[in-house]
Amino acid sequence: MNDPSLKDDAAERAKKLVKSDVETLWTEQNPTLLKELHLLTRDGKLNQDARRKLKQIYHFTRLLLPVLEKLYAKKTEPRLVDVGSGKSYLGFLLYDLWVGPLRRGKISNIESRPELVARARGLAKETGFDRMEFIDASIRDADPGEVDLLVALHACDTATDEAILLALEKNAAAIALVPCCQAEVSRLLKAVRPRNSGDDFQSEEENGAAANSTGVWQLWRHPLHSREFGSHLTNVIRALVLESLGYKVTVTELTGWEHSMKNELILAEKVDFPNPAASEWLGSLLSDFPVEPMLVRVLREKGRL
Repeated sequence: MNDPSLKDDAAERAKKLVKSDVETLWTEQNPTLLKELHLLTRDGKLNQDARRKLKQIYHFTRLLLPVLEKLYAKKTEPRLVDVGSGKSYLGFLLYDLWVGPLRRGKISNIESRPELVARARGLAKETGFDRMEFIDASIRDADPGEVDLLVALHACDTATDEAILLALEKNAAAIALVPCCQAEVSRLLKAVRPRNSGDDFQSEEENGAAANSTGVWQLWRHPLHSREFGSHLTNVIRALVLESLGYKVTVTELTGWEHSMKNELILAEKVDFPNPAASEWLGSLLSDFPVEPMLVRVLREKGRL
């Protein structure tokens, strides 16, 4: 049952974050944390590179605010999970901006490199961030328990798909993905060529309708285009998978990330009923472009697609 007081405190915090700019927010954050994350100089100043990084994180946090408000209005202790967390920049800053001030909820950070986990644990202890935990495991092997919001920021290639699978397994209420290095589908596309391109290839039934069009093949004939088209196709498939399994999906751009191609945010919220149209679109797309990325393969094996 929703508690109005829970909704009010989350709404007030969200309102403050929306109205505050970078210069205001960073001065309210834990200085020890910012120094340890190398976002402040030794004399406590904010350099241009750090200002840019903080701007990115703040923008990302603002995009998550509607989801966070809903979670915190429904639950006393929501569980946020950051997978492939690296040095846990996102987890620490999200804690300092949201979880810490509200004194509710918990952030679990999943990272497979022991040295990064140990460093993050030490920093959490030093800063008194007692609502954080650090799990030394791969995404595939991790078990963070209950998951309300799963975040995967720049989880490389199929690590993003492993994050989606974990979120689906835990029936997460929301999923936020900023994919990175979507190389798998690009590799798979190398084997997909039209029959009249001069080489021996599969039959039309095996090769897919769109793939047998010499014109369409130009979308991935060159290696650079193959990477770009493969990346786009990967994220379209991910969005359709989530929609077909009962999530409302929005795709937006992370402004301020212009230095990187990794600026696409896929945000999915559980709506408890599948989208039949999305299932049909997904089937048609996978028929036209006969690639079976890991996400699709695993879900088919589990009988979910």
